[in-house]
Amino acid sequence: MSTVQGAGVVVTGAGGGIGAALARRFAAEGAKVVVNDIDPGKAKTVADEIGGVAVPGDASQIVEEARDALDGVVDIYCANAGLASGGDAFADEDVWAAAWDVNVMAHVRASRILLPDWLERGAGRFVSTVSAAGLLTMIGAAPYSVSKHGALAYAEWLSLTYRHRGIKVHAICPQGVRTDMLTASGSAGELVLTPTAIEPEDVADSLFTAMAEDRFLVLPHPEVAGYYAARATQNDRWLAGMSHLQQKWEEARR
Repeated sequence: MSTVQGAGVVVTGAGGGIGAALARRFAAEGAKVVVNDIDPGKAKTVADEIGGVAVPGDASQIVEEARDALDGVVDIYCANAGLASGGDAFADEDVWAAAWDVNVMAHVRASRILLPDWLERGAGRFVSTVSAAGLLTMIGAAPYSVSKHGALAYAEWLSLTYRHRGIKVHAICPQGVRTDMLTASGSAGELVLTPTAIEPEDVADSLFTAMAEDRFLVLPHPEVAGYYAARATQNDRWLAGMSHLQQKWEEARR
């Protein structure tokens, strides 16, 4: 893609899973890629593999260092790092706070740094890895679901506020993806996500298709569009169906 060749790209949470797949794909398309991960070893491994630069650390704290590594220019920023926080309404306050900090505020902090330059240039691309949980919800994971709704809302706000000034925004909303995060989702993930899980590379393919089509929503599982429409137009029916799924999960755990 002409928008990728030679572009400066930052991918957070890129030591594995979706982030690593995005980093590999951008590098294969000719981009200069900064690989971020909280685990320095994982960041270096992927960076060495693709000829990129590793900038490890907290995703919300490395934007300026990553920009310096790209000679001062970030063209595409992939806010991919995420926290899959399970739990219900009684989850500890620090669990809720951590989910909000990583899944939402890291995106806000990055955009604060990136937007002034992008608006001056009239160009920039912000990619938010949200999850279908941001469009729908996920049983057994209240902090995750709520914070992912927040991530989607912020991506939508960025898009509607700045698209006429040249800023492109994409929200990636897959269901199950075969990553460590899926493994960590436990019995809820096994019930809801595993049966239709896809590979991280499929997510990267979907993003590039959406970029080519200048489309905000990236749906690696196309059926999510139908679920999203049902949630909006037949809300009580949709809630009843999700409640049935919740009951099925509870019964399986007994």
